[in-house]
Amino acid sequence: MLTRRDVGTQRWHCEGRALAVLLLAAILVPITPSIAAPAAGPAIPTPLQGKDLGDLSARLLPAVVNISSTQLTKAAAPTPGQDVPQFPPNSPFYKFFKDLHPEQKDGAPNSTEKSISLGSGFVIDGSGLIVTNNHVIEGADKITVILQNHGTLSAKLVGRDVLTDLALLRVSPPHPLPSVAFGDSEMARVGDWVIAIGNPYGLGGTMTAGIISAKGRPINDGGPYDDFLQTDAAINKGNSGGPLFNLSGAVIGINSAIFSPSGGSIGIGFAIPAVIARHVIDELKHHGHVRRGWIGARVQNIDAEMAEALDLSTTSGTLLGALVPGSPASRAGLRQGDIITAVGDRPVRDLRRFRRAVYDLPPGSKATVALLRDGQAKAVNVTFGDAAVFEPQTVTPDSTTTVAVPGKPPAPPVTKLLGLSVAAPTAALRDRFQLSDQAKVVVTDPGRANALLGGPLAPGDVIVEADGIALHKPNDLSARVAEMRQDGRKSVLLLIDRGGDLRYVTLGLM
Repeated sequence: MLTRRDVGTQRWHCEGRALAVLLLAAILVPITPSIAAPAAGPAIPTPLQGKDLGDLSARLLPAVVNISSTQLTKAAAPTPGQDVPQFPPNSPFYKFFKDLHPEQKDGAPNSTEKSISLGSGFVIDGSGLIVTNNHVIEGADKITVILQNHGTLSAKLVGRDVLTDLALLRVSPPHPLPSVAFGDSEMARVGDWVIAIGNPYGLGGTMTAGIISAKGRPINDGGPYDDFLQTDAAINKGNSGGPLFNLSGAVIGINSAIFSPSGGSIGIGFAIPAVIARHVIDELKHHGHVRRGWIGARVQNIDAEMAEALDLSTTSGTLLGALVPGSPASRAGLRQGDIITAVGDRPVRDLRRFRRAVYDLPPGSKATVALLRDGQAKAVNVTFGDAAVFEPQTVTPDSTTTVAVPGKPPAPPVTKLLGLSVAAPTAALRDRFQLSDQAKVVVTDPGRANALLGGPLAPGDVIVEADGIALHKPNDLSARVAEMRQDGRKSVLLLIDRGGDLRYVTLGLM
């Protein structure tokens, strides 16, 4: 009878003899080329072949051009060892600005200096229309386009757009030029292969390949067009304005910036998506500038504290603040406190998407604005104005300005709550902060609120409403805060008037 230990030992010995037989069979039996098919598994992507890239380069290279722009400026006295400034200062985001190679006639101050900016571009119309970055040609006295066959053409500026950093040039070729077309950048996926062609460091006709590393990448100030394609295709100084192609040969982006501590490529480049560029270039082609819609209201993002204060289940949408009198928003019946969820057929998840949706509408066009008002969904038809004409200017009072008065005025009664001090405006406070007669509750000391708010309160701010309730005296704010605490609320939504500029902020009820 075998014990458990014996069974284990015998099994090991059997397995050992079986393994020896298999090894001996493998040595003695000839290996035949007939091998059983492996079990089905996930498909492995096929890498790009040299022939694929060669076919693409032969077709696309002739449509990509080098751009040289010159500018005559007054040169300042040179500083020994000083490098060409990078943009933005002290930031790893190297914005290619003006890829300058100055040729200074002499080192004396106020001497004439010729700056040469090297960049890239691509032909979108065989008759001579060329797209590039605005910063490649900005301020240029002369623009020269260098073709792939080394021929040169003098270019004229059709139009440029600072907000998107795009420009459109025109040349007069003796015969039609090879051209390329915009594709649909929205269909591009992370991981898709892409090709960049341009003029890095003056080495024209340079082609690099990589993938789309990310989409919708913000790299600047969160503006409406801060929405880039990220790629690991090598992009360097001089690639500015060059195209980013998909494998069908369509332009899905315009190379514009890189992330680089050193100024050279480390595999993190950024391109303006074709979905933005196509609209802007079309506007420049037909009008010489970009027409943008205007709604005439202050709009801001909704953060988690605001969502809680407004009893919202999501932070998606934008909150409407002050309305410009007589503006499209005002005429259409929009109200302060409305939450915008869509403009036309475009959903609005945040301020950037709201501004994009409005800017893309030509002045005079009409669209339906979807919104939430007091928890109810509504739709309002809006006829949009022209941003270039009606964009309002924000006026912010200088909180450090004081008015000299004889003697020392009596200190106003101060109410302290939520970490700040508020008071009813006295004559001295009205003079100091230039308050209107409608001001009822003014912040005299923002205290720790500065640390709690993304846009901190400041001395002189007027609190107009608390959670939608108008305030007539400081005690109204105290009473409203007490009620909200009793209801278990965690924060209060305040409507603030800062020099006529209305905005919403939240304060924690601690």
